[in-house]
Amino acid sequence: MNPEKDFAPLTPNIVRALNDKLYEKRKVAALEIEKLVRESVAQNNAVQIKHVIQTLSQEFALSQHPHSRKGGLIGLAACSIALGKDSGLYLKELIEPVLTCFNDADSRLRYYACEALYNIVKVARGAVLPHFNVLFDGLSKLAADPDPNVKSGSELLDRLLKDIVTESNKFDLVGFIPLLRERIYSNNQYARQFIISWILVLESVPDINLLDYLPEILDGLFQILGDNGKEIRKMCEVVLGEFLKEIKKNPSSVKFAEMANILVIHCQTTDDLIQLTAMCWMREFIQLAGRVMLPYSSGILTAVLPCLAYDDRKKSIKEVANVCNQSLMKLVTPEDDEPDEPKPVVQRQAEANPDSSMARPEGSASGGPDSSCDSINVFTPASADRAPVTLDLDGIVQVLNCHLSDTAIGMMTRIAVLKWLYHLYIKTPRKVILKDLEVLAEIASSPAGQTEDPGSPDGPDLRISHPELQVPTPGRAGLLNTPGTKGLECSPSTPTMNSYFYKFMINLLQRFSSERKLLEARGPFIIRQLCLLLNAENIFHSMADILLREEDLKFASTMVHTLNTILLTSTELFQLRNQLKDLKTLESQNLFCCLYRSWCHNPVTTVSLCFLTQNYRHAYDLIQKFGDLEVTVDFLTEVDKLVQLIECPIFTYLRLQLLDVRNHPYLIKALYGLLMLLPQSSAFQLLSHRLQCVPNPELLQTQDSLQPAPQSQEADTPSIDYAELLQHFEKVQNQHLEVRHQRSGRGDHLERRVVL
Repeated sequence: MNPEKDFAPLTPNIVRALNDKLYEKRKVAALEIEKLVRESVAQNNAVQIKHVIQTLSQEFALSQHPHSRKGGLIGLAACSIALGKDSGLYLKELIEPVLTCFNDADSRLRYYACEALYNIVKVARGAVLPHFNVLFDGLSKLAADPDPNVKSGSELLDRLLKDIVTESNKFDLVGFIPLLRERIYSNNQYARQFIISWILVLESVPDINLLDYLPEILDGLFQILGDNGKEIRKMCEVVLGEFLKEIKKNPSSVKFAEMANILVIHCQTTDDLIQLTAMCWMREFIQLAGRVMLPYSSGILTAVLPCLAYDDRKKSIKEVANVCNQSLMKLVTPEDDEPDEPKPVVQRQAEANPDSSMARPEGSASGGPDSSCDSINVFTPASADRAPVTLDLDGIVQVLNCHLSDTAIGMMTRIAVLKWLYHLYIKTPRKVILKDLEVLAEIASSPAGQTEDPGSPDGPDLRISHPELQVPTPGRAGLLNTPGTKGLECSPSTPTMNSYFYKFMINLLQRFSSERKLLEARGPFIIRQLCLLLNAENIFHSMADILLREEDLKFASTMVHTLNTILLTSTELFQLRNQLKDLKTLESQNLFCCLYRSWCHNPVTTVSLCFLTQNYRHAYDLIQKFGDLEVTVDFLTEVDKLVQLIECPIFTYLRLQLLDVRNHPYLIKALYGLLMLLPQSSAFQLLSHRLQCVPNPELLQTQDSLQPAPQSQEADTPSIDYAELLQHFEKVQNQHLEVRHQRSGRGDHLERRVVL
């Protein structure tokens, strides 16, 4: 240091004493500085005070000479003591040089720095809180200091700072958390102990809500729990225990979802204490948070299932894991079987009276699951009142499959996996079916099952033991290509699917035939999903071909009704409906003929197919044949539903065509035919009111309309033999009539059947 340099207002004696190697002389200089600063405070001379502090900092505390640094530290402490309550105005200038000395290589100097900072903090008290982060950062380094005196000094300063934080309500927790999150991952034993002690203090302060920031430090706490030191592990256990108590008291304010994956990770550790503690937390989270934990089910199961096979050496972990497993299983409910997409709102005309049916005096259509307009969807957003919680079924099944296929896994784990699979099937059959359908669709469309030779044993001509359902023979002269069946051959737009596809279709219909409840409850859903996964035309074409050979006529009628409802109302079949709507191509005409022959199992659905394809003249011809059929309540119910369906959006084009009376006479005649079939019911009134809106053709005549009418869409398409179709319809209805009479014991009344 330059002895000739002017350090005013510090006197040469003060400067000389501050640079002395003896502590006693430096202490005397500090007393002189204290006196000098007190006089400046009395005179309100802030400029001189700042100059003194700056000189002590730059020329002494940050000097290259060790004795000068020691003098600067004691001088800064003396300034703080002299300033008293006003020290808060100069804290930045007082603290920064002292903290710099924390990194000094000389342990004695680090100790003096602790002493100086202790005196500064002791005087300033709560005023140091805005500088808490830099103080904490410095202390966290000294906590691991190898010198015992330095550690002792830092502990005194640490206790003082904790007292200040505890008694203050101005602690900046938000600003402190990033530093805590960084320091909590220290591997030093003493630094960890320092961190844990501070977390305990902050957790005990009523005005500080550390629980809000627990997700940011929870992983670090579990890391510290694995420390080799027993004392640190014990302290960390206490901290985690306190947090868990608070979580149980205030579950509504806990961010469960943000900590779920942290627990999953530590539930899989090899350290018994960490694993047991994490598993206990997981148990409480599942029980307190409930369905909030459901999206993390796959991760939880990954951690929990192996623990179920533990022996008595880890009995505690096994017991807690078992509780976790059972609690998680209870969270899976039928609610998780709902579609993930926004739910549809059913629109239908019969909504005002959904419980009425043809069996009742009103004679209106049933509002049950068979109602024709059930699948006409208008989507609404999910409820804003509750956050959507989705079950990760893919992830869960993947985890269960991995554990089930692991030969090294324990028996208890395997049993738990099987219980889970059964539970998922019971609670979420729809989604389980979806996964099954995806797999089956992959198999059905696999190139592995393709064959160029339709007559090969593995080809589409394969037979199974079910006599009612026979595989069609694509590409050959089959039922739709017999003499006198012009236009009825298989649709050339339908490719030859592989053998798996036809096996699948046959087995699916066989399943529907043997389990009618499955058809009622899940049939439409299964078929719609298959139409998304596979080609919709292929599905309808193959099912129609198979049903053509069905001997159980009642099932054939029910199945045709189901397929028709799906065809007319499901959003998944939009393209197929458009393909059939105008019959402009040979492919669409052939598909119509294929469907028609099977649709004949149900007279009303046959008419609805004609309405869809705008074959109004043929629809009128069919309705004329209804007078020869056995009219039952079920038959009238079907007519009633068709009337309801006509009022749905799907047939908007049909209702608009009623304005063109001249070009669509058979449409009007067909609708009047339905009206004449109905009794005086609400459906009768509905259709009657609709027909009353049909304008008088004379009022609609214009100069253009006086010209000869062009060929309408109702004219027979040359490639379709409608006479043969009508014959086929009569033949099928005779078969149904015979079966009904045989079942009812009225075989002697067969003279009522239709005469071909």
